[in-house]
Amino acid sequence: MPDSNPSLFPAIAPLRHGMLAVDALHTIYWEEVGNPNGIPVLFLHGGPGAGLSPAHRRFFDPQQYRVILFDQRGAGKSTPVGECRNNTTQLLIEDIERLRAMFSIEQWLVFGGSWGSTLALAYGQAHPERCLGFVLRGIFLCTQPEIDFFLEGSRWFHPDVYDEFVAPIPAEERGDLLQAYVKRIMSDDPAVYWPAARAWSRFEGRRVFLLPQPEEAASDAMDLGVGRLESHYMANLGFFEDEQLLRNVDKIAHLPAVIVQGRYDVICPPVSAWKLHKAWPGSVIKMIPDAGHGAMERGISAALVGATEQFKRLRGFE
Repeated sequence: MPDSNPSLFPAIAPLRHGMLAVDALHTIYWEEVGNPNGIPVLFLHGGPGAGLSPAHRRFFDPQQYRVILFDQRGAGKSTPVGECRNNTTQLLIEDIERLRAMFSIEQWLVFGGSWGSTLALAYGQAHPERCLGFVLRGIFLCTQPEIDFFLEGSRWFHPDVYDEFVAPIPAEERGDLLQAYVKRIMSDDPAVYWPAARAWSRFEGRRVFLLPQPEEAASDAMDLGVGRLESHYMANLGFFEDEQLLRNVDKIAHLPAVIVQGRYDVICPPVSAWKLHKAWPGSVIKMIPDAGHGAMERGISAALVGATEQFKRLRGFE
């Protein structure tokens, strides 16, 4: 069967994988892929709460890269799934540093899309000395306007999806959809939180691609992780100060960065990528004219692979 996305490297299994207890509550899943002596790279998944996919390993030349991937707190194979206690951006940054030390890596390329781009920027600004550069996709700066657009802007482009999303919420609560969903998703009653988490996950998933894709049945772990953690982080503005990630770009502005953005991304609109590019002298932005938000849309995945190949040459590995 032909590969549905030929720009990616062939499927690959991890060299090794395991679990790391990061506190008394959370244990995170990690995996190492590629060449143990290659260029170290950290992969940060989106969501928050979405977790890893085997396809995420395929953005990197396995002969030249040593790729470290992990499921963030509450996501994927990490436990407990959907857990919001002890779950903040600052704690995720600490987890990344634990992994870096565990693998004895001094510096690495940081690769992240959507929420992964948010976390990549936050980590880089906290530890610029540990970063070789950045490959970022679908930029999300976790500001109030972006969160408002994620929830309410959908009515302009996907009114049918929006109506389905608000339908379970009583009219008197629709003035604050985020809090209405937080109240339900964080309930202790499975009869309340499961429908809310699944509705949230479906609301996002149906808007990811520019062109309609066959809908895949989401796993319970994905629905709960995305529903609970996205609403948790949005309700707390990502645990950032106002415009923090833009204001602190100077901490990483000396490092190379490639920004890949779908022109018709209605999850993370291009204005955020453009603001980041303008604030980051020397960054390169690749605006993909026929793509939405999905990393696996052909134009986006090709640009991401192109960026890792470019970085490989920059590092003198080719």
